[in-house]
Amino acid sequence: MTRVATIAVLAFAVGVAGCSRLGMDGGRAPAPLPASPTTPVAGGQLQPLTPAPGMVMSDPSMSGPQPGQPMGQPLGAPQPGTAAPGAMASVTPPAGATEVGRNDMLGGWKIASGSSNCMLFMTLTTWSGGYRANTRGCNDSTLAGIAAWDLSGKQVVLKDGTGATVAQLYGAGGERFNGQTVGGMPVSLSR
Repeated sequence: MTRVATIAVLAFAVGVAGCSRLGMDGGRAPAPLPASPTTPVAGGQLQPLTPAPGMVMSDPSMSGPQPGQPMGQPLGAPQPGTAAPGAMASVTPPAGATEVGRNDMLGGWKIASGSSNCMLFMTLTTWSGGYRANTRGCNDSTLAGIAAWDLSGKQVVLKDGTGATVAQLYGAGGERFNGQTVGGMPVSLSR
């Protein structure tokens, strides 16, 4: 009987020792790390934001009108109806274009252009070019480079990591958007 008792005590001891190793030690947590010292932030007046050349400010209240420029246009921006060098000209909305809101665009989409089909994911995480976006499984470098999206009226604008327009799309009814890339290729989003 002593041999059985010894084995039982030994098994119990090993089991109890294993509990603390696996996090079953009654809720004892390691001590928190000390707070990192921070330096105080100096207060003061911030400079107004200046958009990149060729970019139109989406909120005219952020900057007053400039002499000789329509409200919301930065100095040196192309006049309405013209495109900046390397930028895509504004596309007139098709007759059946539907209204679109930011929440309508959230989540995963199938994006197709030419022979390339992949997934596009859109969030409301703010980014300098609008809102954060990313793609998965895109063979086409244009689609793979999508890093942001934004809305301009009824238009969905897809942008790359530098903020340059990659494609412009309009609602085609339901959960489908059609448009074209900067290179003139047709592009579509669908769920």
